Amino acid sequence: MTSTSNAKKKMSLQKKHNLIGWAFLIPASLLIFVFCFYPMFQAILLSFKKGMGAAQTWAGIANYSRILKDRTFKQCLFNTVFYFIIQVPVMLILALILAQLLNDATLRFKGLFRTMIFLPCATSLVSYSMIFKSLFAPDGFVNMILTKTGIGAVDWFQNAWAARFVIIIALVWRWTGYNMVFYLAGLQNIDQSIYEASRIDGATAFQQFFKITIPLLKPTILLTAIMSTSGTLQLFDESVNLTAGGPIINAALILTVLYAGTVCGVILSIITPITSFFITGSPIMAAIPAMFPCIMAGNVILVLCVALLKGKLGSKAGFPVSIVIGSILKGLFMGVVISLIILPNMLPEKMAPMLRVLQLQFSLTQVVTALIGGVYAFIIAAALRKTSLGKQD
Repeated sequence: MTSTSNAKKKMSLQKKHNLIGWAFLIPASLLIFVFCFYPMFQAILLSFKKGMGAAQTWAGIANYSRILKDRTFKQCLFNTVFYFIIQVPVMLILALILAQLLNDATLRFKGLFRTMIFLPCATSLVSYSMIFKSLFAPDGFVNMILTKTGIGAVDWFQNAWAARFVIIIALVWRWTGYNMVFYLAGLQNIDQSIYEASRIDGATAFQQFFKITIPLLKPTILLTAIMSTSGTLQLFDESVNLTAGGPIINAALILTVLYAGTVCGVILSIITPITSFFITGSPIMAAIPAMFPCIMAGNVILVLCVALLKGKLGSKAGFPVSIVIGSILKGLFMGVVISLIILPNMLPEKMAPMLRVLQLQFSLTQVVTALIGGVYAFIIAAALRKTSLGKQD
């Protein structure tokens, strides 16, 4: 009788524990389903439809076939795959090596080193974007070193491939410490007697790393690889904050003229150089304040060309023609005033080695970025024509 009653008590206690577990699990599962899986299902369903609101109709795979032919999508896909292939392996390998080095029991100031390596992860996006923009600016520290070593300066943010590598460097710098913490936790859970036994058997440090450390860290490596892959596939903020200065600003100016009027375009032309300076903290603009009104005037030239020529030549032909003419006139104006007059006469002596790069940046590069911005504006305007905003044009 006693054993039977004890068995019943154990069963009832186990049921109680199970019920408590389900009581915590069910609400969380419902919330995850409602706020994660249901929206995902609706998004997938929406991708097979066209139209807006109640006017949606079934489109089949038309949306997918259209996006697979879209050049912008192909470029974005290439950039994402490129970042994933290069950045994720480099970051994880570097994090693993640092974790192994900092797991040494004889190392002094381990806490300080771990904190310093992890700190970039706690840095805000805007802050570290400003740091990297300053480092890789035409007159920044990196170009200064390249110039002194005889390699020559690089226009990092106007060259697509150079900009990609800057983004990779920034991502590795920020997230290596984050992954290192996971590897450190995994290393500290490995029994040291395993390493001692391997040393007795004559294993080298290299063999211990690949035959003991890596196999025992496989679950942690898999976790960090999944998280890093997910983060890289969602990459957007770093690209925009580090590289969007030129083309995006020009696209914004052109679209403002199209949909908000010339006056708003002129106002935005005056505001953007000031806001860009506060975001990037450009040393060259801080050293030569006279550049502000010149950049404003260049923006105004682009805006007025788009506004005047688009109206005179007609909306279809006038739009691309006005962008080309406005881009060339903006580049010529800034090339003459900034590159040939202001920079040679007002550039500080310590920045003199950067003169040619800066002259290129404020002349030909302005034409290129304005044209790229015009392409962006043309693509966005084509999409907006199908909306209520585009119909107002």
